[in-house]
Amino acid sequence: MGWNSWDSYGTTVTQDEVLANARVLAERLLPHGWDTVVVDIDWYDPAARAHGYNDGSSLTLDAFGRQLPAENRFPSAVAGQGFRPLADEVHALGLRFGVHMMRGIPRIAVEQDLPVDGTSWTARDAADTTSVCPWNDDNFGLDHDHPAAQAYLDGLVAQLAGWGVDFLKVDDMLAPYHPDAVEAWARAIERSGRDIVLSLSPGTHLSTAQVDHLREHAQMWRISDDLWDRWEDVHAQFARLARWAPFQQPGGWADADMLPLGRIGLRAERGDDRQSRLTPDEQRTILTLWVMARSPLMVGGDLPTSDPATLDLLANPAVGHVLRAATGGREIVREPLDDGELIVWTATEGATTYVAAFWTGPEPRTVSLPLSSLVGHAAARDTRTTRDLWDPGTTPDLHPTTWEPEGALVLDVPSHGVRWTALDIRPNQETS
Repeated sequence: MGWNSWDSYGTTVTQDEVLANARVLAERLLPHGWDTVVVDIDWYDPAARAHGYNDGSSLTLDAFGRQLPAENRFPSAVAGQGFRPLADEVHALGLRFGVHMMRGIPRIAVEQDLPVDGTSWTARDAADTTSVCPWNDDNFGLDHDHPAAQAYLDGLVAQLAGWGVDFLKVDDMLAPYHPDAVEAWARAIERSGRDIVLSLSPGTHLSTAQVDHLREHAQMWRISDDLWDRWEDVHAQFARLARWAPFQQPGGWADADMLPLGRIGLRAERGDDRQSRLTPDEQRTILTLWVMARSPLMVGGDLPTSDPATLDLLANPAVGHVLRAATGGREIVREPLDDGELIVWTATEGATTYVAAFWTGPEPRTVSLPLSSLVGHAAARDTRTTRDLWDPGTTPDLHPTTWEPEGALVLDVPSHGVRWTALDIRPNQETS
């Protein structure tokens, strides 16, 4: 759970903006589990711009071809200090610090044939010049059949670890799938001696057939391309998350991408400066679905300038609690009804069953969910209480109150919205 600069600032975020978001995260959201700050792509490009990447930009590198923060954007990096001063400030707030990296080695390092630290090899020995990311040409791939490639990565990750990096989002790893690169990054992290989370992107067309390899080497992996503040982007994640939910387990998490909530697009890749175009009901839907499916949560809005309602949404205690405590999240109903779908997810925590009823149609709809389908026939006979997790003062209608197997939970669900309910079991004495 944390904040990532991409949705707001694209390639252009600055030190002051990172710290401003970190302070709001620590003050407002850390008590609810939001604890990580991530600087996304191109922090080493002094000429970074909104709405895209620079072709052939003069990136900031050290003598061994490793990226350094651009000092015009991150002034504390002066004199080769890298991200150490910024990471120290983030850590002092009680937060973890992360950065984005691209697969491979900077092409500038290859063109200049810079040495690989601690070896007799050079960047040309390490590079695979036939392997280039299709949407960002800063790097060549690495030739993992040559030991120079691992040596370069080992030195790069050791430098990041020395700066105090806790989280690495490594891009251009999964589309297509690069198993040799995945293994090499995991090996470099292990050799660094620092506990660093490895997050892999993007997940366009990623198959569950890769899950064992992913679990062995990474802690997070994206399951889609970039997601933005469009209902069609959110709707597409229902099927993906339903497919990946059975594979979620501690230490390895399918990631449905960042949450485009709050003020985004200040200097982003897509769109202009705006508050998220998702409606309030769609915002509840995206958060609830991500939580029930146990996806990592990275919010993309600029926290100091986001509307208060967004911060209230993220600070809902149920968000962090259910994400951490519930297990067995799964889709149990997907039913076309007229001009939309009723989609129901459940998860459990002890004697509590969490129920999320989503409605994808353009108008509100009242839905009736048989209790036996939510909790089983035996438990449906027990006494139950309900809690609405988005509107704690609201109690859903329960019919009948005796909790017979033929009973139902009746919910009014808004368009593109969700009703998120906790059903708490208290066994009847005569049946306990």
